[in-house]
Amino acid sequence: MKTLARLPLALLALALPLSLWAADTEFALVIRNHRFEPAELRVPAGQKIKLVVHNQDSTPEEFESHELNREKVIPGGAKANIYVGPLAPGRYPFFGEFNEKTARGALIAE
Repeated sequence: MKTLARLPLALLALALPLSLWAADTEFALVIRNHRFEPAELRVPAGQKIKLVVHNQDSTPEEFESHELNREKVIPGGAKANIYVGPLAPGRYPFFGEFNEKTARGALIAE
């Protein structure tokens, strides 16, 4: 009887969209010479994504975006994970607060 009691849970798990079980889509972003590379990063709209930001400079940089509502200081030589989304289609600018004139970029959700 215990096996029959678990059957509804198994059926529910099969009915859930596969996207709920899938890992976050991961994208790499590099900070080098006080610039983001790539400066524009195309990401899928409607999905939660994981940005892996690797600061290859020796000094810290702050990833900041008012549109994404994110702020994170990344020490020199370190990596940070930043989760965003799901995003509506559009352009979401970001910048490095410590080097605002050169460290600029955008996520383009499509």
